[in-house]
Amino acid sequence: MIILVVDDEPQIRKLLTTGLGGYGHEVLAAANATEALALAAQRRPDAVVLDVNLGQGTDGLELCRRLREWSTVPIIMLSVRDDEGIKVKALDAGADDYLSKPFGMEELRARIGAVVRRAVAEPGATLDSTLHFGALTIDLANRRVWVDGDEVHFTPQEYAILRLLATHPGKIITHRAILSAVWGPEYAEMTHYVRIYVNQIRKKLRENPPANVRYILNEPGIGYRFVDN
Repeated sequence: MIILVVDDEPQIRKLLTTGLGGYGHEVLAAANATEALALAAQRRPDAVVLDVNLGQGTDGLELCRRLREWSTVPIIMLSVRDDEGIKVKALDAGADDYLSKPFGMEELRARIGAVVRRAVAEPGATLDSTLHFGALTIDLANRRVWVDGDEVHFTPQEYAILRLLATHPGKIITHRAILSAVWGPEYAEMTHYVRIYVNQIRKKLRENPPANVRYILNEPGIGYRFVDN
């Protein structure tokens, strides 16, 4: 089993690498979100052990959310804080389990085994970290997009909509679902938001509907469907 350990403290990384390696696992170690995303995309670990606090830059909760954009890999989050609020935030971010520091290596091994078994019993739709649709390439791990070989910049909201549609090709995504996923459930009735942003996305994808629809098909009154032409 390949396990990715993400912690900004060198002594913790060494402890986990040695401890989990003693059970016969291959352990990959990352000190920050950038390293973790690269290793997750390249090596496709069977489980991730992730500290909530990663010092400067992207914290563990945001990294968990980033991983969940394209992967169903089991994630166990670690924290020195043993309070319900942090646990809820970790689970809401997409973690499968939560363990408070200090903990025993045997307990961590058992937790990892449990979440991996659940993942095998109920497999999800883990995606490749890079999607290819004809002239369109989307690097989910690094949030980068290329159209006809040219890298194109998308705002966070534009990218979130494009990712949502592209990771569900052929499926109609309703206006309400897009609004709830990108802006939150309180915006579920603001359908004009979606039209405005989809029009901007289409321009960047070099679409000119209805004559030239390369990727985003309008389902009138319902939502949008991503198509691979």
